[in-house]
Amino acid sequence: MQTSLPALLEIRLRTRSRLLEVAFESGERFALPAEYLRVHSPSAEVQGHGVEPPVLITGKEKVGISSVEPVGHYAVRLNFDDGHNTGLYTWKYLYELGQSQHSRWAEYLRRVEKERPGKSPAKS
Repeated sequence: MQTSLPALLEIRLRTRSRLLEVAFESGERFALPAEYLRVHSPSAEVQGHGVEPPVLITGKEKVGISSVEPVGHYAVRLNFDDGHNTGLYTWKYLYELGQSQHSRWAEYLRRVEKERPGKSPAKS
């Protein structure tokens, strides 16, 4: 039996600390860094089109979120100060990003290290 997603209670942008805080009715709260949200954007530009693998986005350590726009009662559009603003962050996706933040971030850092300049490129 599938459990339902807890309802989003609050979303707060912390511009100075570059965090998006989200709170759910389950009592779970997540502080999601702008860099984490940017490199895990749900946009096709980042996630790939169809069968393409996700694009590795780097160099976003100082990125911020300039504004948050509500989209209906199910998502927000994040406007990043690097100009990126495609992809809708649904409540479900924000919850998933919060729940799996540590593992997703560790995997991201592993991919960055693997693709770091100076290393030989991966063969396809």
